Order: sequence, then structure tokens, then C-alpha cells
Amino acid sequence: MKRRSKERAFHFTTAAEIRAGQVTDVYFERTRQILTAKKIDKHVIMEARVKKLPQGDWGLFCGVHEAIELFQGMPLDLWALPEGSLFQAREPVLLVGCRYREFSVYETALLGFLCQASGIATKAARCVIAAQGRPIYSFGARRMHPAIAPMIERAAFIGGCAGVASVVAARLLGEEPVGTIPHALILVMGDSVSATLAFDEVIDKSVKRVALVDTFGDEKFEALENAELLDSNIYAVRLDTPSSRRGDMLEIAREVRWELDIHGYENVKIFISGGLDEDLIPPLNEVADAYGMGTSISNARVIDFGLDIVEVEGDPVAKRGKESGAKQLYACKVCGKRTIALFTRPLKACPACRGKVEPKLVQFLKQGRLIRELPRPQEIRKRVLSQLPKEL
Repeated sequence: MKRRSKERAFHFTTAAEIRAGQVTDVYFERTRQILTAKKIDKHVIMEARVKKLPQGDWGLFCGVHEAIELFQGMPLDLWALPEGSLFQAREPVLLVGCRYREFSVYETALLGFLCQASGIATKAARCVIAAQGRPIYSFGARRMHPAIAPMIERAAFIGGCAGVASVVAARLLGEEPVGTIPHALILVMGDSVSATLAFDEVIDKSVKRVALVDTFGDEKFEALENAELLDSNIYAVRLDTPSSRRGDMLEIAREVRWELDIHGYENVKIFISGGLDEDLIPPLNEVADAYGMGTSISNARVIDFGLDIVEVEGDPVAKRGKESGAKQLYACKVCGKRTIALFTRPLKACPACRGKVEPKLVQFLKQGRLIRELPRPQEIRKRVLSQLPKEL
């Protein structure tokens, strides 16, 4: 069988194709053809927002830095919520002022940047809240196409995850990748103790020793064996036991915690992974010190943003079911009330308490020129953690 060409060895697009507007729905391409043929080149303002959120009453905005990267150098203006901002349904999160004829082919890519990254970041944030201060690590890259692993892990990190497992994603984030011992190493080496000992002998001492203790034997006995093996060098034991094999993870973790404590290993932490979601975390907080989460974060439901024209040549206009006019989102600095107002009619004070208001959409691009510095993921994550609700 003939191999695929090196140019397209895997099924993913290239940055050049995205920049060229080739990752587009065909009706946008045909729209551009029609507008070109008819010599129509009108200026529009387009607005991104979501009508309904998949969970709860807030989302975490993510993906806008990729949009900014795409549109730099193009003759357009872009306003948006800063990366990592909380938003609610029906609030504008992004505005683009552009000549629609040339912009039309980029709508598909723009929404793709925002919808998936925001969904992942939002889910990560919800899980972080559920964990109540216990670190969550993103282990979900293997559930998605490897070409988008850096995007997935970045969104999870911005959403509050304390670390990511993917090597390339961690490198791009400027972080050290986080991981433990896989079942495969234990199976190949024959038992948990041999694998843990080999890990301790070979892997750099800066990497925390986390023993996986559920491959062959009872979790509490494997936990004790590994703790006795490494003594003060062991940082944690990981429980990844599938519920299909043996009942309740909370009961298993309680048993392990009890046995470790009575044998003098109170400092050994318990790391839980395997099929976790935000609703499964709170009961486990009783005994868990950290979590590894995969599919529920990397395969999070997208935020179903739409991108709609709200102004044509300076005139407010929109399709049915949408409010016309370019809008700004304001937040009151006193009572926190959020209010939407037309750009042409700036809000002077909070309608609820008359307090001072702050515009939330900020301009990033002016005729394609970046006019605002983009913060690093670590700065964004820090701001996210400071603004998240205390409870779901």
C-alpha cells in the first residue's frame, strides 16, 4: 500500500491553510465569490456570543490569542474579552470590524478557536472548583487528535489545572510535564515494586515519585510495599482502579489512607485518577490530595458561540433573533452587575447602584496591528484562579 505524502502524513490542516482561509465552510467561499463578482465590499461589525451555556451560568473565555494571531496584519479591528475572562450567556465576547468580503472565509476558523478552547477551559475551571484547592492535572491529550494536544493542554492549564502531561504542550507552556507511572511499565517489569524501584533509579530526582498501586494486587498492600520501598522518597500513591473491577473508589482510598497512616506514612499523598468528572470529585476530597483528569476535560462540550453581523456600513442591522448594533459589556465595580450597551451610547454608571462601571471588551487589533500586550499562560491562569467562584 502506498504511503501518504510527507506533506499530508496525518489528517490535520496546516497553519498556512488556516491563514489562507482554506479552513472554511464552502458557503463562505461562495459568498466571497459572489461579493467579488458583484463588486460589493461593505464594512461590517460582527459579534460573537453564546445563547446558552452547556453547564451552569458562566463560561471561561479562551482561544482569543489564536484569533489575534490569525488576524494580525489584516485590515480589521478586533475587540474581545481578555483570555481567561468569565462571561455569561448572551454577552458579547468578541467584536470584529472588517470588510466582510475578505473576512467571510475566516469565520469557521475563528469560531473553532473560541468554541473548543473555551469549552475545555470552562470544564477545567469547574473541576478545579470542585476539588476545593486540591491540584488537578490534565491527562487527556491521548483522547484527542495529537495535532491539537497543545491547544487542549493550554486551555486546561488556563482553566486552572496545575500541570499537563503532554511533553510538547508543557514545553510550549513553559512548564515541566507532569506524570506518574503507567500500568504498561508495571506489566512489562512484572510487578509494581520493580517498576517503582526502576523509576526511582533512572528518573531525575527532581521528579516526584508517585507509585501506581492497583495493577495486580490489593491497593492498600501495594501502597504499603511501595512506601516501604522508597520510604521518605515516595511522594504519593496513585489509585486508578476502574469501578467496573471493584466497587467504590472512595472506600478504596479510605482503606489506603488508613493503612498508610497507621504504618507511619502520613506524609504520603493520595493521587486519584480514572474516569473522574466534576460531580465525582467532592466526595473524594475527604481523602484525595490531587487528581489526574483526562476525557472529561479534553472532551468537554464546546461553547456554542455564534458570529453574527450586527452592523453594516455604520447602520445597526441583524438577523431575526439577534440584537443589532455594536455592543460593549460593562461590569459595575461596586455591585458587580453586568450590563450591555451600544458602543455609540457608552454607559456612564451602573443602572442598579449608580456605581462606576468598567468596559470589559478591550481592543487588541487596530487595522491588524497588535496594540495590547498578550499575557503568558501563567499570568492568565493566576487571574482565572483569583476570579473563579468558590462553589459550583
